[in-house]
Parts: sequence; structure tokens; C-alpha cells
Amino acid sequence: MTRFRYRHDPSKNLVGFSLSDVQYAVPIARVKEIANPILVVALPHAPPAVVGVSDYRDDVVPVVDLRARFGLPSVEATRKTKWIIVDVSGRLAALVVDAVTGVFGTGGVDLRPPPSVAGEDKRGIAGVTNHNGALVFVLDTSWMRDVTDPLAAAGRISQSAPEPIGPPRRALT
Repeated sequence: MTRFRYRHDPSKNLVGFSLSDVQYAVPIARVKEIANPILVVALPHAPPAVVGVSDYRDDVVPVVDLRARFGLPSVEATRKTKWIIVDVSGRLAALVVDAVTGVFGTGGVDLRPPPSVAGEDKRGIAGVTNHNGALVFVLDTSWMRDVTDPLAAAGRISQSAPEPIGPPRRALT
């Protein structure tokens, strides 16, 4: 029997995903796991992008629909719909995405600045890169503190992310 060992590849520093026809990514250092969606409980008076909370591995985590966050129309979940579980300042949150596209890197090239949009925030975009001929918007998950901090203070979600046990899991190949 052959055993494969997970070896961290520092050149792959982003987890890519899609929303509609647009490509996005989050830094792999913030990603705890890629998961299939599970039961969500609606949370009264939550921000519009927060579809509710979920009992994820014994932690109550907010579930953020990135389509709603970016003003896209909602769609029915499919087999490709995934949750990207991210660490937001020590708390876990689930990002609902249409599909995870893979793990990749910037090839040592710095991110380009996000586009300037007059009168609007940058929607948490840290920068822009290219991958497989497409523009990819790289998200800065720190904007999610605006969601997680008030929910944690109100006791609606877990106060902090659990300490990892053992080596990191290999979420994608």
C-alpha cells in the first residue's frame, strides 16, 4: 500500500472559487476547510449577507452568502455549491460559493490594486491577479469582522475558532 504525504506547496497560496462567471480567491492561510453545505438556521436581525448560522464541528458559525454580499441574484444550490470555512480574526465563518475551482498561486507576482469604484467600498477585495487567462479578485477576509464581532458579542456564534488538532487537512488537490 502506498501512502501519500501532504506536502505544503508555498507557491500555491490562494483557494479559487467562482460566483456566477466571476473568479475569486481567498488566501489559503485563512482557509480551514472546504465543506459541503449543511443545515443553516436563520438568524433574526442578521446582516443581509448572513443567511444564518450552522453547527459546524461543534462551533456555531455564521454562514455568509457571497452572492448576496456582492449584490448577485440568489440561485439554487447545486452539487458544486461549497462552503469555504475561513478564520476571521480567530473566529470561523462559512463562505457560500458556487464552486471551488482549485488551489493556485500568483507566480511570485504581487497583487494588483483593486479597481477604484466611486462612492462604494471595495467589497473586501485585497487585489487582483490572473489565473488561467482570467482575472481573479482576491478577497481580504478581514471585512467579515463586521459580521462576526457583533454576532460573537451577542453570544450568537462561537467566541473563537478551535485550536487545530494535528497537521492541516488537505482540502483540495
